[in-house]
Amino acid sequence: MIGWQGVVVTYGDVPVLKSVSLEVADGQWLGLIGPNGAGKTTMIKAGVGVVEYSGVVAVNGQEARRGEDVAWMPQRPHLPDEMGVADYVMLGRTPHLGYLGAESKHDVDTVRTSIEKLGLSGFERRPLGTLSGGEAQRVVLARALAQEAPVLLLDEPTASLDISHAVEVLDVVDDLRRTESLTIVMAAHDLTLAGRYCERLALIAGGEVVADGDPSMVLTEDLLGAHYGAGIRVLADEDGPIVVPVRRSND
Repeated sequence: MIGWQGVVVTYGDVPVLKSVSLEVADGQWLGLIGPNGAGKTTMIKAGVGVVEYSGVVAVNGQEARRGEDVAWMPQRPHLPDEMGVADYVMLGRTPHLGYLGAESKHDVDTVRTSIEKLGLSGFERRPLGTLSGGEAQRVVLARALAQEAPVLLLDEPTASLDISHAVEVLDVVDDLRRTESLTIVMAAHDLTLAGRYCERLALIAGGEVVADGDPSMVLTEDLLGAHYGAGIRVLADEDGPIVVPVRRSND
């Protein structure tokens, strides 16, 4: 389980998160949704410890250890064009390497297993600069998986992908959640995809959690319209709500 307890983040004098408290159960997939600037990415960054905050972020009741308890898939990862896939995935083992930074057999085996689980066998020596968008996202996910952390934080993992590759990546995440017993927290802009994959959604607005629950409870026209400031229509579907924008009238 991961929990944010009274977490406050300010950038300069501007409060971005206002005493946010939220707990995510073991094995659960929580989606963070909300308009731009709401605090979704900041909440993810506080969870992984890359921004200063007050309050507590805890994993299984203990203050989270960066790199060991929580793995992070950033929205814009740095992918050196000439670096090979296996070398990049090995970066996920950095928190576990010894004093001299020597790779153990377990490190090598973990990287190989992560690459196989992401369907990247045969890519080990491919330079990152030669990968497609979907392949690159799977490599970043393999690096996060190689950390062997129980919690995976995803910041807009499908932001630069077309719908086919977005579904491909989220399918992989869901498979990993089930087979590896991972707890997933994902910041998402695509509300329909968030509603299809996440068991639970938290709507963040103005640095606060304004709604939290099942996707059908959170993805409503009244809630989304009030906080996104745009016309939104929500259509019922057997696989989950479909969220579509309503074009403003020119009259």
